[in-house]
Amino acid sequence: MVKQNLLVMKFGGTSVGTPQAMAQAVEIVRQARQDWAGVVVVTSALSGVTNLLLQSAHQATLGNYTAAEAQLRQMHQAIADQLINDMARRAQARQEVNHLLTEFANLCRAIEIIGEATPRALDAVASLGERMAVRLLSAALESAGVPAQFVDASQIIVTDACYQDAHPDMPATIRKSRLLLEPLLQQGRVPVVTGFIGATPDGVVTTLGRGGSDYSAGILGAALPADDVWIWTDVDGVMSADPRVVPEARTISELTYREIAELAYYGAKVLHPKTVRPVIETGIGLRICNTFNPAHPGTRLVAERSADKSVAKAVTAIRSQRLVTIEGRGMLGVPGVAARTFAAVAATGTSVPLITQASSEQSICFAVPANAADHVVESVSKAFASELTNRDIDKIWASQEVVIITVVGIGMIHTPGIAGRIFSAIGNAKINVIAIAQGSSEVSISLVVDAKESDHSVRTLHTLIIEENGHG
Repeated sequence: MVKQNLLVMKFGGTSVGTPQAMAQAVEIVRQARQDWAGVVVVTSALSGVTNLLLQSAHQATLGNYTAAEAQLRQMHQAIADQLINDMARRAQARQEVNHLLTEFANLCRAIEIIGEATPRALDAVASLGERMAVRLLSAALESAGVPAQFVDASQIIVTDACYQDAHPDMPATIRKSRLLLEPLLQQGRVPVVTGFIGATPDGVVTTLGRGGSDYSAGILGAALPADDVWIWTDVDGVMSADPRVVPEARTISELTYREIAELAYYGAKVLHPKTVRPVIETGIGLRICNTFNPAHPGTRLVAERSADKSVAKAVTAIRSQRLVTIEGRGMLGVPGVAARTFAAVAATGTSVPLITQASSEQSICFAVPANAADHVVESVSKAFASELTNRDIDKIWASQEVVIITVVGIGMIHTPGIAGRIFSAIGNAKINVIAIAQGSSEVSISLVVDAKESDHSVRTLHTLIIEENGHG
């Protein structure tokens, strides 16, 4: 059998979070080496570790971090004891984890003395989860007879200095990745790379944003380049809805990159939204698989719609949002109102997932995370202080908590009347729609409903999707 060339596999926190889960990940890597000439592994921190590290960093200003240090030691040593058979190798892995925990304690002590956890310090603390995980996973692979070598991504992924949400410098990353990883692959070793982290050109550790290990896999897949990137998680690929809300939700066998980008943006937690870009740009295959059900084909991501005739494929919900509205007859025909509005929103560092404006130009309405709404209203009110005084703008206010429900499917582009059927289904279910938005790409339609109507809306639209696709 002719082996395929290069595969990048990323394992999420639940895929390495217990001795049993990591043993399963080791077996998946072992099997993949039979079909692929080269395998690169990217790993997240153990499940729950990044949260614990960041909580500890914030609490370190009060000196509360020793309990976390003991808990982290216990979690990592349990895996070392069960999966690393060779005593010398196990002792080495435990010693390396202990060194990193000493680094954790030192960082927390520094935060305590300064009295503040800066973004740079938070990245240094958060990176420790992946740095501990790679040492365990590479040693576990070696114990299972798979030659492996852990690699700290701060040595290969070069980023800007935007701590907590860094952006990669791809030309520099391509050079460093190939320089460090290609010799290991030529030796028949499996590089086990830390997800989530990179470093500035000066070598200061950065992170790529929460969920950034997926992004790491996409970056390395593009840099090497790989033939395929497989994201291993704890579900059978991308689901047609959240199975906790819709028990009959199904795995979607194939999605286009445009569809997954919409889904990832609109709240489907399966894939980090930025992962898709480096993969699309280099034409690499992408697949989402279940570590605990590896025989399942999962979801394959493709550049263009193929034989799949589905109209709409999934429905998602972004919860904990509020709508901010600017109203006033004096806005009519006044240029620059939208620009000033969103400059004021940007000044608060808030992301806006949905915007809608009436053609009369007498109101602008947009969604923001619920916990940021009051701050946004305050910032926008300051920007329009004179217009509020002169009554050109009547009021700026935020709604009660709402949810953005989004139906995604590239087949909607070619289907007349789909929006009508969506709103008929919502109307028949007696659900009130507060706002509507549809992108010009027509790959998604979003509607805003009261938070209490969230699950009812998702179930109603999922039923419609099943009927539209002829599976009802």
